[in-house]
Amino acid sequence: MLNYLERQTSLTGNQRRIIFAAVLGDMLEFFDYFLIGYVVAFIAGPWKLTFGQSAFILLSSGFGAMFGAVFYGWLADKIGRRKVFLMTVLNFSIATGILTFTRDNAWLFLAIFRFIIGFGVGGLYCVDLPLVQEFVPASKRGLVGGLVTASVPIGVLLGAALGAYATPYVGWRGLFAIGMIPGLLTLLIRAWVPESPRWLIQMGRIEEARKSLAWALEMDPAELPLSAPEGEKQRMSRLSDIFRYPRSLAVSWITNLGAQTGYYGLTLWVPTLLVQLLGVTPARASFLLIFVNFAGLFGRVGLSYLSDAIGRKGAGAIASFGAAILLVLAAIYHDVFFGTVSLFWLILIVNNAFADGGFAIVGPYSAEVWPVALRTTGMGSAYGFGGLGKVIGPLGLALIVGSSNIITPKASVAALFPAFSYLAGFFALAGFAYIFIGMETKGRSLENIEHDLEASRTTELSEAKPEENR
Repeated sequence: MLNYLERQTSLTGNQRRIIFAAVLGDMLEFFDYFLIGYVVAFIAGPWKLTFGQSAFILLSSGFGAMFGAVFYGWLADKIGRRKVFLMTVLNFSIATGILTFTRDNAWLFLAIFRFIIGFGVGGLYCVDLPLVQEFVPASKRGLVGGLVTASVPIGVLLGAALGAYATPYVGWRGLFAIGMIPGLLTLLIRAWVPESPRWLIQMGRIEEARKSLAWALEMDPAELPLSAPEGEKQRMSRLSDIFRYPRSLAVSWITNLGAQTGYYGLTLWVPTLLVQLLGVTPARASFLLIFVNFAGLFGRVGLSYLSDAIGRKGAGAIASFGAAILLVLAAIYHDVFFGTVSLFWLILIVNNAFADGGFAIVGPYSAEVWPVALRTTGMGSAYGFGGLGKVIGPLGLALIVGSSNIITPKASVAALFPAFSYLAGFFALAGFAYIFIGMETKGRSLENIEHDLEASRTTELSEAKPEENR
């Protein structure tokens, strides 16, 4: 049955609609997620937040994403991609709406609901990408997976635009009220997308899988052969089964940790850093970040193409090492200006093409390297482990700068080089993982990748048995 999918040379209208829905879903999800970076830039001064308190607000969503990715990823392998996707949208939409009622100086209340939002966002990301990948042929999977993630900078861009232009009219609480609307819109758009045919086959629901695939291919279901007897359900995987695939685990966990630590550590602090380093208002900092986020969008599109052109390993390494080098340069030349234009800001723009663009590789790749029965569980575990980066990235900067100090330009500038070097080290770690641990998945069907994973496990077990007997 799936051979009909793999032989495709062009996508059908329904496949394009699935991709569009995923693109829109990711865009609106991360618009919601990154609102907090702009909100903190507005409230840090009036609330007299210390670096420690600001970091606690920012990293709370990171903690939530870690647990949400693991839980919802595991659940999606159990009850289906589609149901869990809808659950995650409701999760973060409702929590965002509640934040509209945040009282002044209630930074702990803000942190708690940011945890709940992160829980939903982490789960959505780990379900949305695998669902799309399981509907497209191998020849298109790298580009499609990357383009789905390419919508994320658009969401961040919307947040920057609202921070710059809407806050004077609606206030920072109004940003949260606006943030609830996109999630509910996503729910309506994605309600008509069917369940993944590959997951349905795994569950022994072959006739449903045939209908789902036929819908995607715009064919009569009767034209597709049944791939197995109805009701032949394969063994359900457990969360602990991810450790049966050590290479998949190592490369997906390390690349996620490196990318998320470097990116989120910088992105969640950069509105405040621009305010302090350039002496501009929060609204002006939000405006400047529009250009940074545009670069991230172009980086994701370019690296999506590159992932199918030269492979995931090469594209991932280029993104990771490029981001690391540019971060160090930004710290060195933070006080250089070309007239009135900051070189620090210009380097941040180029850096984001690599740092943000790298997620066009790391997200789709983290799903590709797992078998179907563990795809969302494995990706969820990788994204959840990488979610430590949402914590140790912002927290690392807070500790280096001084968590007990109220944010001042002096504190920010003095610690800029060690702080940015800290983040650059994690980008480099991801680059080394791609090169030395990664497996190439370019142009290969998910079934062929799974076959090699199982063959590798069988070889490792057969080699281990003689050793045990000895």
